[in-house]
Amino acid sequence: MSDTVEIVTPPAVAPKADLPKRRVPPRARAVAAAVAPLWLVAALMIVWEITARAVPTVFFPPVSAVMEQFVDDWLSTDPFTLFLSEGFWDAVPVSLGRFAQGWALAVIVGIGVGVALGRSPILAGMYNPTVRFFMALPNAALLPIAFQIFGATSSMNVFLIFFGTVWVILVNTADGVAGVDRQWIRSARSLQLSRPQFYLRVLLPAASPRIMAGLRISVGIGLILMIISELYATTEGLGYNVVLYQQTFMYRQMWSAFVLIALLGIVLNGIVNTVERRLLRWNRRAGLADL
Repeated sequence: MSDTVEIVTPPAVAPKADLPKRRVPPRARAVAAAVAPLWLVAALMIVWEITARAVPTVFFPPVSAVMEQFVDDWLSTDPFTLFLSEGFWDAVPVSLGRFAQGWALAVIVGIGVGVALGRSPILAGMYNPTVRFFMALPNAALLPIAFQIFGATSSMNVFLIFFGTVWVILVNTADGVAGVDRQWIRSARSLQLSRPQFYLRVLLPAASPRIMAGLRISVGIGLILMIISELYATTEGLGYNVVLYQQTFMYRQMWSAFVLIALLGIVLNGIVNTVERRLLRWNRRAGLADL
């Protein structure tokens, strides 16, 4: 009697039909994109609240108390003042006015000199060490010198903002101009463009991604220097308010001023990023500003 082995084949399994993918509504996608970047801020605020309540101290109030103080200090119910308090209009326009003057001057000088250095290897070789030196110099170290030259005036604040932001704009502009594709330059010359047309239609647009990068970085530096210069010698502005609150032991007001400064930085960076997206639609750049 011989043993026989019976091979049993498993029944064929019909392939599962692909389930249709659920499409996320555009509105829900927009809400998720707006809320997603805020998760870290929310987590930090929760940690702040828990820590401040676990170890009570007058120097580090809970975030809920700071937000309540922020509303009292900087907001109002008057629509004629755009729902902003009198203290806001006394301090913020002064500080932003100094920032605007120093930053605008830095933009004009930085782009103008940067284009000259980017177009001329001789000038770049002559002045590149000087530019790199002043770019590496801590700007806050110039406060005593600026105070001796300008005194306790707004000119001192404007100078410090200008001097601290001009170098990053200058270097980015020079690098952007020097890196323009030579084929584009030869094509522009073959078209016999005038010098203004060459700069406005070829050179500056080609270098604009690097220029805008320098402008975006300079906004943050200028905002920091705006506050630092007002901490040193001034009688008005956000930085002066911070020092006044610290010296008079008004720590909740001091923290609410910090929150306002942070919000101003977010708004200024948002404005620059919006302008950059409008001007550089042709340049698809993936970075933090696009998130």
